[in-house]
Order: sequence, then C-alpha cells, then structure tokens
Amino acid sequence: MTRINLSDLTIKKVHELLQNGDLSARELLEFYAENIKKYEKDTHAFLELFDDAYQQAGRVDKQIKSGKEIPLLAGIPLAVKDNILIKNRKCSAGSRILENFTAPYDAAVISKLKNEGVVFVGRTNMDEFAMGSSTENSAFGPTKNPYDSTRVPGGSSGGSAAAVARQFCLGALGSDTGGSLRQPAAFCGVVGLKPTYGAVSRYGLIALGSSLDQIGPLAKSVEDAEIIFNVIRGKDKMDSTTVDSKIVSLCEIPRSGKNSKIKNFTLGVPKEFFEMNGENKELDRGVVAAMENSIAVLNKTGCVVKQISLPAFEYAVETYYIIMSAEASSNLARYDGIKYGFSAKGENLLEVYMKSRENGLGDEPRRRVLTGTYVLSAGYYDEYYGMAQNVRNFMRAALVDKFKEVDVILSPTTPTLPFKIGEKADDPVAMYLSDIFDGGANLTGIPAMSLPAGFAKVENGKELPAGVQLMAPWFCEERLFECGKLLEISN
Repeated sequence: MTRINLSDLTIKKVHELLQNGDLSARELLEFYAENIKKYEKDTHAFLELFDDAYQQAGRVDKQIKSGKEIPLLAGIPLAVKDNILIKNRKCSAGSRILENFTAPYDAAVISKLKNEGVVFVGRTNMDEFAMGSSTENSAFGPTKNPYDSTRVPGGSSGGSAAAVARQFCLGALGSDTGGSLRQPAAFCGVVGLKPTYGAVSRYGLIALGSSLDQIGPLAKSVEDAEIIFNVIRGKDKMDSTTVDSKIVSLCEIPRSGKNSKIKNFTLGVPKEFFEMNGENKELDRGVVAAMENSIAVLNKTGCVVKQISLPAFEYAVETYYIIMSAEASSNLARYDGIKYGFSAKGENLLEVYMKSRENGLGDEPRRRVLTGTYVLSAGYYDEYYGMAQNVRNFMRAALVDKFKEVDVILSPTTPTLPFKIGEKADDPVAMYLSDIFDGGANLTGIPAMSLPAGFAKVENGKELPAGVQLMAPWFCEERLFECGKLLEISN
C-alpha cells in the first residue's frame, strides 16, 4: 500500500486516485484510521467512530471495479456533527438527556451524501445542543485544539473542525447558529461555510434557533467546501424554509451593472468592527495582523477594499442572544423525560419533568432556556424579543443597501486567537463575545465563510491559526468561493 501524505489530499485528487485504481476507498480509510489511532486520544474530536465505515468504503470499491463512473464524493471520508441525524445511529447533541437516543431517519443532507457514496467516519463532539463557542460545554468532555492541546478548538462544531484539521477525515458537516461553523474553522485553521438561510435543508438537524440554524461544510480548502455545499444544497419538501437557490439567486442584486461573476471584487470592511471599546471587545494583535495581510493580498489581486459603515451590527451580539435564547427555550421544551431521551423517576408528572431536565441538561442550556423564557414572558416580550426583531430587520435592510456598493464584506472571524481551556468557562459574557463578528450573518440570513489567514505567535513561540470572514448577499455563495480562492491562492 503506497504511503500517502494526507495533508496534500483534496476531494478532486482523491476522486482521481480512486477512479484510476491507484487507491482504494478502503485503503484511504485506513490511512485516516491510523491518524485517528495516533491522535484522537489527545484531541477527543469524536463521540463515536462508525464500525461500518469499511463496509461503506467497500461498496465504493465494488462500483469502481465494475467499471462505473463514481460521483465526486464517493469514497470520501466525512465526519458528522452530533446534532445531525443518521438513521439507526446515536445522536445526542452533546447532551446527557439524549445520550442513548437513536435517530429514526436520515437528515436531508445525510440522504444526499449517502446517494453520493460518502463514507461516514463517525459523529463529532460539540457544545451541548450547539450552545457554546469552545466545545467545553459537551456533556462528554471537551475537544482540544489540534495546534495546542491546552486550548479550545472553538465551538460549537469544535469536534468537526478539529477532525478536519487533524487529518481524521477529508471534510465534515457542522451547524452554525451564531458562528458555530466559522469560529471553530478559524481556531483550527480550516475553511468553514455557513450557507444562506434556506439554501440547505434543516430537516434532521436538532434545532437550537430555528430562524438562525444552518448546516454547512468544514473542509481543508475553499474548493472542497464548495463541492460539499453543492451536493447538500437545494429545496427540500420537508423544510418549507428552503428554496432552489440555483433558480432563485439574489446575486442579481444590482451593483454598477455587474453580474455575479466578478473578477475584481470590491470588499467592504465595517468600521464598527474595529471601533469597539471595552476590554472584552479588543482585537487580538494576531487577528489584526491576519486582517491587514488579507487586505494587502486582495489588493494585489486587483480587488478594492473600502471602509463601510454598518452601525446596527454593533448590537448584533445582544440581538442574537435574545432571539436565539427565545427560540432555544421553545425548542428545548420537547426534552421533558417523557417522549424520548433521559427520563428521571418522580412522584408525579411535574417531578419527572423537573428532575429529567435538571439532571439531563447542562448549565449552558439551562441558562439559555431561562433567558429565553424571560424575554418571551408577558410584559417583557415587546421590550426584549420584539425590539430584537426590529433591530434584525434594520440589519437586513442595511445590508441590502451596502451590497449595492460592495460585492463582499470582509471582517475578522473572531476577536481573539484560540483561548485556553477553562479561560472563559466562568464568564458567559466573555464567551458570548467570541462570536461578536459572526452572529450578524445568522440574524440576516446571508452566507458567510471563514478562511485560514496564517498563524500568529503566542507565548513560548507557539503558533496558532487566525481566520478572516467573507460575507456575501443572499444565495451568492459563489462570490464567497471566487473571492476565497483568490485569497487562498495568494496566501
């Protein structure tokens, strides 16, 4: 079996090797399995490795031997975040209350990937019910950053991001409610895409905030993320919020008469992202350096970078946590110890409810349920939830205007480099501010992608990944891919 450097592999390279018979799907899986055996104990990216992965790979090998042309993703090892249902597999959402829950059906994205012949390696660790920015909130222990085991990989899709960065798989699925794909992508030095709201079906995704959640890919390159996205996108009759984005593309938003294929991008940098005061909102020097380098690189390619103003985005964090908590409090009401999942014994029905939720849910879900119930309560609905929705609408309107001036918006993905495990565990506000640049894309529904932007030195000479974020108009993911490739190649 010829030795392969996993870090050099891309989806297209693997497809060519498989189709030409230079590598079998089972051999490829074995290479990743060796890496998992070596490094998983120190990473804890997975909650479960699937015992039928070699059988999945074997089916692809049979197709190739029969002379069939296999799809681009056939035989590609992918990992799946633990809140996306795979039929007859456990799906716990990182929570004790669903520890032994077995999925009765496939999520829409899983069905599409199965049809392509993807090899599912396992389910990855995550913050409980996707509530967190560090993967420390998992009921099954934290995932560690592949570049420094004393630091977090980001969250809530930290297990998926770490698995891709550690070469445990060629790509992974995650979900993004307020930065949960992009922030761990930045912390782990990989690409993370949050598609437009409605571009990818949420059917089979365990819900956190139903008007905010989106499933998306984590990958080593922009092209790999694009390939996965193009398979999982599209209208789904089981999710009424989805549309056929290939038909209903809003890249026709006018901007100086240009069409959606733009060679020399105009990028807007929101000045508010660099004028935030307060200790918790200061940008790390490594993050600033990554932004400055990215701007310089894009200028060299012929892109124009200009400062823009998005004043409403100053309130993105506050707005996001009101709306998300309100929706979370409703979505988590179904975990009552009666229908499915963990159930505690009690003297009466109310006691079963209370004990099941008390013992089955962690601190962060309980905190957000309490917050959400409060902002939806009589006398406070208009003051908090209603006001937050007004700000959200104002943010959307502001973006419609700004995307007439610029093609893409450029920003840091996170205000800091990966922080140490436990550093922010006792300070929820500091933890929430990790997503200060990300929540706006979820509130407005636009697509956003985090890209690796080099490394920054920290104490003891260690180098940690930094990321930058690109945001585009609704259903204009191709702009992200085009611009992202420019930045990726030039770096």
